[in-house]
Amino acid sequence: MPRIIKKYPNRRLYDTEQSKYITLSNIKDLVMAGIEFQVVDKNTDEDITRTILLQIIMDEESNGRPLFSENTLSHLIRFYGGAVQGVFGQYLEDSLSAFTKQQHLFTPSEQDPLKSMTDMAQQNMKMWTDMQNSFFQSNQNNKDKS
Repeated sequence: MPRIIKKYPNRRLYDTEQSKYITLSNIKDLVMAGIEFQVVDKNTDEDITRTILLQIIMDEESNGRPLFSENTLSHLIRFYGGAVQGVFGQYLEDSLSAFTKQQHLFTPSEQDPLKSMTDMAQQNMKMWTDMQNSFFQSNQNNKDKS
C-alpha cells in the first residue's frame, strides 16, 4: 500500500505515515528513494499525485540545468490528442524503465562507456521498432474489420 500524503486547502502537504507536514522537496526525496506514495486532496479525496509530480518537474526545470530542451517539450506537446498519444506514452515509460535499469552501465568504473551507450541505443531502437510494428499491425487489423 502506498504512503498517503494529504494536500490541504492551504497548499500544505501532510505525510500521514510520519504525522508531519512536508514540502515538495521531501516528496522529491521519496521519489528518489523509490518509495511509493499517493497524494490525495484532503477535501475531495481526489488523487493528485500526477499534478504534484509535474510541479516537482517544473521546479527542477526552472532551477539549474533543465532536462528537457524547448524542442523536446514542443515534440511532447504535439503528441497530445494525436493518434499515437497512448502508444508514445507507453514507449516513453518503457524507455525510461529500461534506461533506469541500465543506469549502472554508466558508472565511472565502466570499461567502455561508448559500447554501453551503443547497446542501450540498439535496445531502444528495437523497442521503438516493436512498438511501431504493433501500432501498424493494430491499425491494419482495424482497417480489415471495416
